Amino acid sequence: MTQAPIRLSVNGGIHDVTAERQTPLLYVLRNDLGLNGPKYGCGLGECGTCTVLIDGTAARSCVIPISGCAGRDIVTLEGIGTSDKPDVVQQAFIDEQAAQCGYCLNGMIMTTKALLAINPEPTEQEALAALRYNLCRCGTHVEILRAVMRASGQPAEARD
Repeated sequence: MTQAPIRLSVNGGIHDVTAERQTPLLYVLRNDLGLNGPKYGCGLGECGTCTVLIDGTAARSCVIPISGCAGRDIVTLEGIGTSDKPDVVQQAFIDEQAAQCGYCLNGMIMTTKALLAINPEPTEQEALAALRYNLCRCGTHVEILRAVMRASGQPAEARD
């Protein structure tokens, strides 16, 4: 039985992917499209390392089948900036040194992008609420919060 390709819009490009309809989006992004921003963490949608934007909303790509992504706009970390011209959120994370091991960064940055799209000037409490399901095991929570506030153009009250 031949599978019909599923057409995905990723980072502004169109990709016809042949895979089982239940294949998690994360696998297609990493294995077929070579996009390594989203990471495999828990595989259960709980840690946030696989976060992408789907139609502007932060979504866990490890639990979303590609069949549910056809006709939707998918953006990965690679689609928001480059090393020469980072996105404002990426630059804020760099400026605040908001990484230690860096494994959670994809989820933190993509969730921050989604937050700032709907709430350009969040309070620290709103930022914390938006990031509450993104796990960071290294303890850079203060720097991450500062980066979110910097990206929104607001001073951060968080202190070391």
